[in-house]
Amino acid sequence: MASLLSTIHTPDDLRKLTPAQLPALSTELREYIIAQCSENPGHLGASLGVVELTVAMHYVFDTPHDKLIWDVGHQAYAHKILTGRRETFSTNRCYGGISGFPKRSESEYDAFGGGHASISVSAALGMAEAAKLQGVAQQTLAIIGDGALTGGLAYEGLNNAGASKANLLVVLNDNNISIDRNVGAIHNYLVKITTSARYNRFKRKVWDLFGNNCIRRAVQNFVSTTKIALLRRSNLFEALGFRYFGPLDGHDIMQLTKTLQALKHIEGPKVLHVITTKGKGYKPAEENQTEWHAPGKYDPTTGKRHPQGGTSRYQDVFGETIVELARKNPKIVGITPAMPTGCSLNLMMEQMPERTFDVGIAEEHAVTFSAGLAAAGMVPFCNIYSSFMQRAYDQVIHDVALQNLQVVFCLDRGGLVGEDGATHHGAYDMAAFRCIPNLTIAAPIDEVELRNMLFTAQLPGMGPTMIRYPRGRGAGRNWHTAFAPVDIGKANQLHEGLKIAVLSIGDAGQQAAAAVRRLAEENVHVSHYDMRFLKPLDENRLDTIGQCYRTVVTVENGAVIGGLGAAVAEFFTARRYPVKVVRLGIPDRFIEQGSIAQLQAECRFDEESIYQTVSRCNDV
Repeated sequence: MASLLSTIHTPDDLRKLTPAQLPALSTELREYIIAQCSENPGHLGASLGVVELTVAMHYVFDTPHDKLIWDVGHQAYAHKILTGRRETFSTNRCYGGISGFPKRSESEYDAFGGGHASISVSAALGMAEAAKLQGVAQQTLAIIGDGALTGGLAYEGLNNAGASKANLLVVLNDNNISIDRNVGAIHNYLVKITTSARYNRFKRKVWDLFGNNCIRRAVQNFVSTTKIALLRRSNLFEALGFRYFGPLDGHDIMQLTKTLQALKHIEGPKVLHVITTKGKGYKPAEENQTEWHAPGKYDPTTGKRHPQGGTSRYQDVFGETIVELARKNPKIVGITPAMPTGCSLNLMMEQMPERTFDVGIAEEHAVTFSAGLAAAGMVPFCNIYSSFMQRAYDQVIHDVALQNLQVVFCLDRGGLVGEDGATHHGAYDMAAFRCIPNLTIAAPIDEVELRNMLFTAQLPGMGPTMIRYPRGRGAGRNWHTAFAPVDIGKANQLHEGLKIAVLSIGDAGQQAAAAVRRLAEENVHVSHYDMRFLKPLDENRLDTIGQCYRTVVTVENGAVIGGLGAAVAEFFTARRYPVKVVRLGIPDRFIEQGSIAQLQAECRFDEESIYQTVSRCNDV
């Protein structure tokens, strides 16, 4: 007998099932995700937590005419499988395969793309207003997690939507965790809502008692007038102009479908609050939700994760180093927007909890909060993924650089990040921040340079400093060494040669060094410089290079437009040196998902591409 899931090619097929078949379909769907992600790793926990919710929404609403907008989108695996991508789901996050996030060009069911948090309400409101202006009868849903609700953009959207009277349903998926445990006043508020059993029991009984919509509306008005007495405080969402429903068990698919059917007939902005369990239905993922957010490969039967050995990760070099520095310097504090485990600030958090701050998914606040700490004499290390740092551009300029405050920005995941794809590549930080006065921008070639750059950034007299380093494991250097200050704006010469100079910055220097060694074995000797600093540039070194070489090849794990290559070309042009600059890095297009090795080859700054480029230049 064929499984139910094998019969579902589109949501139209799903809607042919009886309500009684939906629990069995949900079980099959969950098992399919567990099996697929065990061999092809992805964001497991979040997607397991919304299986029933996803089935219910597609069952009740007329997708793709009705629009589902997923916040962040890493929880959309069940959505993808139900919307025609079951057969291609084995290519999820793979090179040339489907994206791990919603993507408009991939499917008409992906109403809005995205991989960053807190976007769904604003995007959904725009689509709801567009439908109204165009005279289209359409249901619009924003599915947002309680973690994403800590981002300021979510409240900008809620504030606007509540006043707009748009036909919008915000589905609040409350699982108490984004990657690490959620923090802050909003988290505490949601806990109070979910634990107000008296109010929610009363509301559900009244709602179920009256089936007539007119009577329900009258009762709803009565409930609103008694709510403050029951909760002893106003409901935040209703204060913003939303009608609040819930909380519901997000795994009770029968209750979900009934409630969603009822909400279809209520106009205006609404919030449906559902309680889910991240990793639901897979015991290892339920018991250790942080590690199973994106666990890598594992045995689906035993739950045993495959070992990931090798050299130290850059994030752990940061995590251990900041603990060492903080022990010696009592002014050091650590800040992260909801990624303590991902960036390894959790190491300091465990040992010095009073000096570490997880501010929630709020990059703008993280930067200005750091500026306030610095203005009061502290030395904040603000760790934000490069891709997410884009969201705090104004704060870096206005609140930190303009005031020349000693904030140390640690940009994890700088450059290509691999399977997370275009929404997560740290491609733009060097190009974006190079133009900002007072800001020092550094990128280490290996673990030892990262350690020493972190040490240097906290020394007295330093201004704002940005240190960017890649995702993944380092070069295998022994970095547990004594601290040594780094000369600001000074490059290192790694190899000496004639005719051609290779200038690299950051981890891309590893590929460049390998290519230069390979050329030397063929008796082609070129110079190689690890520039280390994008700002300030080593102008003395560049003067020498401009006078001695006629071809320079720049290599960077970042956008070629505006990055190291552009800075070097600008310098040579200003000095009127007749030097040809060949730039290797991330080209002027969005790079999709794949392994880092595959993407470096596509962008032509892997070892082989650098070797071929320099060889061609040498033959000219």
